[in-house]
Amino acid sequence: MTASSSLRTFSITDKDIVDYLQQHKDFFVDKLSLLADLELPHQTGGAISLVERQVSILRDRNIDMRHRLNALLDNARTNDKLFEKTKRLILNLLEAQDINDLLNALMDSFDNDFEIQQTVLLLFNERIDKATISVTGHIQVVPLKTAQEILGTIISNNQTVCGQLDTAEQQLLFQEHANRIGSTAITPLASANPLGILAIGNEDPEYYRSSMSTLFLTYIGEVLSRLLPQHLNKG
Repeated sequence: MTASSSLRTFSITDKDIVDYLQQHKDFFVDKLSLLADLELPHQTGGAISLVERQVSILRDRNIDMRHRLNALLDNARTNDKLFEKTKRLILNLLEAQDINDLLNALMDSFDNDFEIQQTVLLLFNERIDKATISVTGHIQVVPLKTAQEILGTIISNNQTVCGQLDTAEQQLLFQEHANRIGSTAITPLASANPLGILAIGNEDPEYYRSSMSTLFLTYIGEVLSRLLPQHLNKG
């Protein structure tokens, strides 16, 4: 084989060029005219220079970053509003003089400030005199054993959960409103022993999802777990 025929059979592949440029990233530094003359196909069917293509890519990345930043800012604003609502509620709970003050502060905040569709506070303390509770429609008092038969896992895990309940769970918590509830967020209340369950519901099956943050509801539940025994034991 002659030298000329050897040269004719040697060919450079696209991969060879890509590998070379990856290993020599400063190749175009002193070849600006070549960089400007290179053309790439555009989505519109025309051709643009490599520089224009790079500018287009950077512009798209910039737009994507702005969208991500806006999403973070929106989330921060939402959390800030939730924090303010939660702070007002906690202060009102701390100022409550009796169990009815406490329950009224809780339900008023959830109904009007948080705008929650359905709220239920299920209490397990069988020694509670129902006649002393004037808040109606939101409060239920049931034996702990009865609640454990239906909500056993939720009570024993003692963690805030979100999602869809089964029929028995939903019926126990929301009673006549059970058929209207699509999704629920639940936080157990406990001190030395289980005290109850705070449940909120929405008709949208996807409104309360297992992937959503439960930080604020959990915090409210922890505050109630500390305040409820003080008022319940007064009787």
